[in-house]
Amino acid sequence: MLTTPRLLTPTRLLGRTLPQTTGNTPLLRLERLQAEISPRVQLLAKAEWHNPSGSVKARAALHILQSAIQRGDLTPHGQRRLLDSTSGNTGIAYATFGASMGIGVTLAMPANVSPERIALLRTLGAELILTDPLEGSDGAMLTARRLAAEAPDRYWYANQYDNPANWQAHYKTTGPEIWQQTAGQVTHFVAVMGTSGTLMGVGRFLRSRHAGVRIIAVQPSGPFHGLEGMKHMASSLRPAIYQPDVHDEVITVSTEEVYAMTRRLAREEGLFTGMSSGAAALAALQVARRLEEGVVVTLFPDAGFKYLSHEELWQA
Repeated sequence: MLTTPRLLTPTRLLGRTLPQTTGNTPLLRLERLQAEISPRVQLLAKAEWHNPSGSVKARAALHILQSAIQRGDLTPHGQRRLLDSTSGNTGIAYATFGASMGIGVTLAMPANVSPERIALLRTLGAELILTDPLEGSDGAMLTARRLAAEAPDRYWYANQYDNPANWQAHYKTTGPEIWQQTAGQVTHFVAVMGTSGTLMGVGRFLRSRHAGVRIIAVQPSGPFHGLEGMKHMASSLRPAIYQPDVHDEVITVSTEEVYAMTRRLAREEGLFTGMSSGAAALAALQVARRLEEGVVVTLFPDAGFKYLSHEELWQA
């Protein structure tokens, strides 16, 4: 005889919400790359595609949204929308959490981002404003600023490049995870720069635990490159959250080298990642090769699914 299922009280619920599934990503050993370095050096990478929206940007987007709601800048199911510029991953994270929280999301982004990103964002219900591809992420940022100034009652401008909640998310989550997962043995942290939030937050946290930890930034070798989501700081609008004194060194990488390493991660490590992960692996391997002993940790921002249309990335 069928009976009506009993409703579960909050204390008996087995499920988890999207915010509760953010973070605590695996730390992976890069087995094939490991063979090229001293056996007393460990080369490890955080697999950030395990986050709800599929990238590291879930951490910052969630903290930005929660902080805005706590302050009353945004209200679930309210009239005001979150507005920001994005090259894709932060926007996808905003749209993912916005859909679950009842927050409308409007995004300015370059029109030449991968079609997979545009399709994902539209599926998640985000309103898209596609900007001049020749102006890159800076052009999208300026468009978002203009819209925020023109319609402050309609939009709350999240401004991921200048919002301290961006780097604070990594200070509170990513940094402590790395410290715990390496039992406090991490000696070097390597991260690519876009908004710089990951580098700033993790770098500050690790330094607070051990002043000798080396923090290494990674950026494209010049202003004209094919590395979506990465910034060449000297030629771009510099994020207000970026403070160069947090890192000890900057490693530059070329588009061609990054593409080759991204393919290598897929074909030798079985890790299907985006190009920023290829950049992170390339720089982390360079650091690891210098050492006789140590624990080098880097971070792989996302998986490769959003880049399948980039034929030049996968063909070789």
